[in-house]
Parts: sequence; C-alpha cells; structure tokens
Amino acid sequence: MIAQLRGILVAKTSTEIVVDCSGVGYLASVSMVTSAQLPEAGEQVTVLTLMSVREDAIQLFGFSSETEREVFRLLTAIPGIGPKIALGILSSITLADLQTVILRNDLLQLQKLPGIGKKTAERIMMELRDKIGGIRPGPAEGRPETGTLFDARQEAIAALAALGYTKQTAEKAIRQVIAAEPETALSVDALIRKALRLGMK
Repeated sequence: MIAQLRGILVAKTSTEIVVDCSGVGYLASVSMVTSAQLPEAGEQVTVLTLMSVREDAIQLFGFSSETEREVFRLLTAIPGIGPKIALGILSSITLADLQTVILRNDLLQLQKLPGIGKKTAERIMMELRDKIGGIRPGPAEGRPETGTLFDARQEAIAALAALGYTKQTAEKAIRQVIAAEPETALSVDALIRKALRLGMK
C-alpha cells in the first residue's frame, strides 16, 4: 500500500494532483483543502495518501494532513459514503465546522453537504458523534487565486464535474453563485464551496 508521496508536484487542479517520485508520476484525487495548501507545480511536496484497491479500479487519495486523512477514513467507513462523496464533504466544509455540526446534532446542516440525504446524514451523526470530537482540526484552509473570473469559473466547473456533477448542473450553480455576489472576486475554492452549499441537483 502507498501511504505517502514525496517528490515534485508536476500538476495540480482543485481535485487532482500528480507527484513525480523518482521518475514515476502518481495521480491522486484530493479535496480542495489539500489542493489549496499545496505549492504550485514544480515544487517539492510531501503528501499523505490512502490507496483504494477494487476489482475494477485502483485509486490513490492524497491529503495535506493526518487529520484530514483520518476523517476521510471515518467517512468512507460509513455505509453509503464512497471516496467521491467524502472528498466532496471535505471540500465543502472545514473540519472544525464538521465537528461542530455533528456535535450539535445538526442534521439539516449535514443534509446541505454534497451527496448527503437524510438517511446518510443520520448515519454520519450516529457513526461519528463519539469519534470526531477527539480529532484536532489542522490549519485553516484556503488560498488566494490568480487569474480572471472566467478562468476561476471554468476551473470551478471542471472541479465540480470531477466530483460527479454534470457540466450543465455545475455551470448553473456557478452562475447562481456569481449572480448572488456580482461585485466580489471569488476564488476557485470559494466558487466551488458556495456552489456545493446550494444543494446542487
């Protein structure tokens, strides 16, 4: 099993990275939090990983902290939550806020997270209530983005598509976010986070 990657960051989007380790490029899916905390392409990085081996696919998931990796493990152990939904959750809410929502038994807030319905929210609450309180959140996520609003919008749409949403649904959500804050220069991370909180369908 691959537990860590250390090498040169070759490429990075909001949902995927490629790390060159001694000439071998490893592709890993990541949350927006991890993507935001990594440096730009060409820099040396160390990324914690989890490898998922199934009959039809081998996937690698990357994390900027042990805390995020542990929460990912806890989420994917819950019936009905796969890796894609877990990354969507970690991309749309901070670990500190997730702890608060669970400890307050706030089912309505959990149901606003991408891919989470009432039954799944209840499972999360039941499974994590006694486990998540002892996890210490890492540093605040987020980073400023460069480029035009058009560039940010296109990257946000691509990231949402990578999370499993159709391009049409992603475009509609991003338009709604921009229309709600027309005078605000939102980063890619902010666009995606706000779009996910719309309860995309």
